[in-house]
Formats: sequence, C-alpha cells, structure tokens
Amino acid sequence: MDRAQLADFLRTRREALQPEDVGLPRGPRRRTSGLRREEVASLCGMSADYYSRIEQQRGPQPSEPMLASIARGLHLSLDERDHLFRLAGHNTPSRTLRGDHITPGLMRVLDRLEDTPAQVVTDLAETLTQTRPAAALLGDETRFSGLERSLVYRWFTDPATRLLYPEADHERHSRFFTSELRAAYSRQGRGGRAERIAGLLRDSSAEFAALWAAHEVSLPRNEPKRIVHPDLGVLELHCQKLMDPEQAQTLLVYTATPGTESHEKLQLLNVFGVRAPGT
Repeated sequence: MDRAQLADFLRTRREALQPEDVGLPRGPRRRTSGLRREEVASLCGMSADYYSRIEQQRGPQPSEPMLASIARGLHLSLDERDHLFRLAGHNTPSRTLRGDHITPGLMRVLDRLEDTPAQVVTDLAETLTQTRPAAALLGDETRFSGLERSLVYRWFTDPATRLLYPEADHERHSRFFTSELRAAYSRQGRGGRAERIAGLLRDSSAEFAALWAAHEVSLPRNEPKRIVHPDLGVLELHCQKLMDPEQAQTLLVYTATPGTESHEKLQLLNVFGVRAPGT
C-alpha cells in the first residue's frame, strides 16, 4: 500500500470533480476547488472521517469493496480504478463483461436523475446503485449479497419478491426473467454465473425448470409495467433503458404519463422513504 500516492491520487481526483458533475448544487459560498471530502464520502457511502483518514495517509488499508465504492463515487474510469486498487495494495478487479464498476458516463446520467426512480443493473438483474426514489419505489435492492443479488434468483426462491408486482402479472414476469437469464447465459458461455444460477434454479423451482426448457430468449417487456407500492397502491410506469454494452449494464428509468394518477403518486415517493423489505 502506497499511502502517500494513494492520498495524492484521491485528492487530485476529488478536486477535479465539480459539484455539477455529480448532481450537487454549487452554492454561492463555495471556496473549495472541486468537491469537499464530506461530499465525496457521501457519494461513496462511507463516513467523512473514514474517507478523510485515507486522504491524510492515516487509517487501515481500504478493503476491495471500499475501493470499489470510492471508484464509483469519484466517477473513475476503468484505468483509474485499477490504479486506485494497485496503490491500495490490491490486485486489480477482473475486467469481465459483468463487472460491477459503473462507467463515469453512466454515473453522470444517474446523478442528474436524483428526483426520478432510476437504477443501474447488470445483465443478471443485480442492482449496483439506485436513486432514493427508486429505493422508495422498489426497496433497497443493493443490500443483497451472493446469489440473492440477482432479482431473477430471488423471483423464483423468495415469495416476498413477488409482492412488487400484481399477481396477474407474475406469469409474464417469470417468462421475461427466465428469458433474460437465458440471454446472459448465451453471452457468458459455460462456466459463467448465469449458468450457475440457472442450474440452481432448475433444481429448486419447477416453474423455472419448465420455462428454461422452453428456450425463450430476451422476450419484449410489455409496457406499462405495474408496480405495487404498500402505501400508494398500483403504479403504471414506463421503464426506459440506457445500455452500456461494454459493461453489460443497463440504466433503468421509471416514468409515468403526466396528468395520470400514477404520475401524481411518483411525486409522493420521497414522503414515504425507502420501501421496507418484503412489502
């Protein structure tokens, strides 16, 4: 671990970012060049004290998950992320298609959607990051680990996951999720995580096994999508997609037709806060 170079690298990257780059207001009294340490800490999902100690060449060696969060918060490119890991004394993450690193361009788009339900997901339906309105609408989908990170896996193993959609839509969602996993398996090939998830689901879910045998690939998602909120009821939403093919990631943005009841409900999401698990 090169503490001096690590601290210097973080400082220069922080000072190179402007508030507008990450969706923050500049304010009339700002004197700091770039972002403040506490602002970067918030973007990285860590305490200001923890981040400050790294920049001040103090504290323990950052873990790989912490470094991934810092890379995401500072909008680092893949080369900059790898440099960050090496300075901190870690091997660089594998640059596979299903990497969890979100490119700076996609993060900049997401930062400008702070008042809109939006999230970045992998081709295995793993949520990497989401806006507060998205967490209020769908729940905190970044809290899962292991196989449960995949919405496809949870859909067929955890009944509470299906509370998100009206029961009448469950069959359609089951077909769609299975077809998306089939497409991911085709891209990743043998030995990938998609194959592992499919194998486990075939053994544990008769419904999935039957759908997998049908060999449907990337079915079109019908619009609008109906989502059940425990306090607001059913919302009819359109889901727009912005894809990053290099990382096999997609930015999902949920909107409603202006003037509709669902549009009015979307404006109330922040009033209720993050949706509780299993509701």
